[in-house]
Amino acid sequence: MTEDVPPSFHPPVSLALAKAVESVPTEAALPGGSRYEPKWDGYRACVLVSASGVSLYSRQGKDLSRYFPDLVEALPGQVPPGCVLDGEAVIWTADRLDFDTLQRRLVTSKAALPALVRERPASFVAFDLLAVAGHDIRNALLEQRRELLEQLAADWQPPLNLSPMTTDRAQALRWFEELHHAGLEGLVVKGAGQSYQGGVRHWWKVKRRQSVDVVCAAVIGPMDRPQHVVAGLPVEGRLRLVGRSTVLPSKAARELGAHLRPPQGLHPWPEVITETTLNRFSKDKSPVTLTLVEPLVVEISADVAWTGNTFRHAFRYLRPRPELAPADILLPERFRAG
Repeated sequence: MTEDVPPSFHPPVSLALAKAVESVPTEAALPGGSRYEPKWDGYRACVLVSASGVSLYSRQGKDLSRYFPDLVEALPGQVPPGCVLDGEAVIWTADRLDFDTLQRRLVTSKAALPALVRERPASFVAFDLLAVAGHDIRNALLEQRRELLEQLAADWQPPLNLSPMTTDRAQALRWFEELHHAGLEGLVVKGAGQSYQGGVRHWWKVKRRQSVDVVCAAVIGPMDRPQHVVAGLPVEGRLRLVGRSTVLPSKAARELGAHLRPPQGLHPWPEVITETTLNRFSKDKSPVTLTLVEPLVVEISADVAWTGNTFRHAFRYLRPRPELAPADILLPERFRAG
């Protein structure tokens, strides 16, 4: 009898989550010992391999199957029915993860999608096994699930891949320092003695961050007590709005407010934008009112997730740089390459 996906996995499947931490934890930090993995820059995807076919679902429960026909075709030949995988759908351009091309999968017309799939095929990186041979194994410990996943993946060929994992913090630190050149965002850390808890932030994540000088040309909130920095960088010959900061602490807001002035002359940005201008992946279409200011250089700390013309996540404001001229700020080379 052919095994099938257990009924407990009726979509949407609740996936385990990770909370952000500031540094790479020690080897004994999590139950059963820490297990370190790269943090992939892709679409989180739950793969259900049933007797009738393959389905891919996002963390929010969106059916991604039609956007990844290459993965839907490849999975049944290498993963038997009755398996449920947790992982990431990714696309590589040369030796670097390419989130922009991945994003195009969801906005390309049905007619144009096959050509895009042929030109830019996707890969799937599995990092957990939630069901095997029709059995729900989420209550098993990570070390047990990982052993089963490694057995399942022993003969995999691209586009299926097993995410590497190490128990060695020194190795993890090398990954953290080196793999960002390939577009990986940092590390995910899990406990070998943890079961799989959907919807719970019992994993940890450490994102690699980089200091960047940007142009603050607007803020959200009053000029003397701004709530958020709205930043710009020169993209294609103009100062493009590239993102906003997290909420400013009171001390930082006062410090920045002391340097802000009303704009002199024409300003490159409108006074009202949409939420999607600040976050292209937001479903919120509501307007956002900007307080336009005379451009000022500020230093920020941002993770490495860059979409090609914006930061994908909110950045942290660090300090004003009034000694620098906004006209001298350039788009960092690593963003041009990304």
